[in-house]
Amino acid sequence: MNTLVSKSILSTPSSSCRSSGSSCSSNESNESYNLLELRRLNYEPPPPCKSVSHRSLAILSEHVGSVSCLALCGEFILSASQGKDIIVWQQPDLRLFAKFGQGDGSVKALATFGNNVFTAHQDSKIRVWKVSRSSENVFKLVDTLPTTKDYLGKFMKQSNYVQTRRHHKRLWIEHADSISCLVVHNGLIYSGSWDKTLKVWSVSDLKCLESIKAHDDAINGLVACKGIVYSASADGKIKAWGKEGKNLHTLKGVLEGHRDVSFNSVVVSDDGKWVYGGGSDGYVMCYERNFENWKMVCETKAHEMAVLCMCLIEGFLCTGSADKSIGIWKREAFGKICKVGVIIGHEGPVKCLQASSSNRIGGGFLLYSGSLDRSVRVWWVPKYDETKVEDKNSTTLRSTLNDSIHHNILATC
Repeated sequence: MNTLVSKSILSTPSSSCRSSGSSCSSNESNESYNLLELRRLNYEPPPPCKSVSHRSLAILSEHVGSVSCLALCGEFILSASQGKDIIVWQQPDLRLFAKFGQGDGSVKALATFGNNVFTAHQDSKIRVWKVSRSSENVFKLVDTLPTTKDYLGKFMKQSNYVQTRRHHKRLWIEHADSISCLVVHNGLIYSGSWDKTLKVWSVSDLKCLESIKAHDDAINGLVACKGIVYSASADGKIKAWGKEGKNLHTLKGVLEGHRDVSFNSVVVSDDGKWVYGGGSDGYVMCYERNFENWKMVCETKAHEMAVLCMCLIEGFLCTGSADKSIGIWKREAFGKICKVGVIIGHEGPVKCLQASSSNRIGGGFLLYSGSLDRSVRVWWVPKYDETKVEDKNSTTLRSTLNDSIHHNILATC
């Protein structure tokens, strides 16, 4: 069911912001918006780092299980669930376009590259789907990793087997537990697993190139930028991996978190300078990269419960939590973040987030959130230009904003 909704609940923090263990204080208020009457709203953009007015645009609730991951693929939004189904939603009307992947094991992660979609599953496999408009089956399964060719080339040699459990061996190209995360970078696919290993695959021939014993506990998140791959683990560490030319990957740095606290998510800024880790204690840790050295520059208590997911878009960090809320944070100097709003609407923990920018939609960005309540929700979050906030002719800005949201989001629904 694709349901347009008009109610969003948010907390608006005060202008006083601090990092290093404390977030902005907040006063909670409830606001209801009727999307069909956006033209008549008296919209006043508040000053930066005080509060933002979020809009709940839609609830997508076709999944039979908890939503585990999201991905953007051109005009499509892909959402996957513990119920083994992958749903394709087409923008801008957010209609259900296709379903695929049923029966292939609970889906843990999604990644897209070109016209390929990679899905990681609880059965320790990676499946490769090709996007094609020329056939009825738009998302067609073309291969499974490890590939049959890879198996046949390695299964005869005993040296290719590794001990995974007592009295149990597997080929080193196989994951021994659920694959929890995927990322594609520089022609390589990286997969992180609860078996504590990080595996590297070639996009061109889908061959497994490396298997790295990366952590002492499950790997929960992966992100890559500027030739460095970051793996976040339940062992409380984020590790940075890099390679030179055709050499194997080597450990470049270890980003330490709080003792006995799991890292559930990791994101990195586009310039590769700032790395953010989300912990099971509700903290977001920020690390600054200086060549191949990383140091923690601030830590912020972002949520009362575990931070499960994060995403970055331009000057904002979005955090999803087990407390069922989404935090919107403005990125500031020296890696600090300041809370500008809290979105409440999900009835279960927020497991995954994605964001996309659009100049057509009032200058804001679209935020997609997936939850254990089996729904995907779509939100609009404004981005503020301080010069526009102070512009005396803000009536023109309000009119443009309301008209663009109304036309682009509701016209096709």
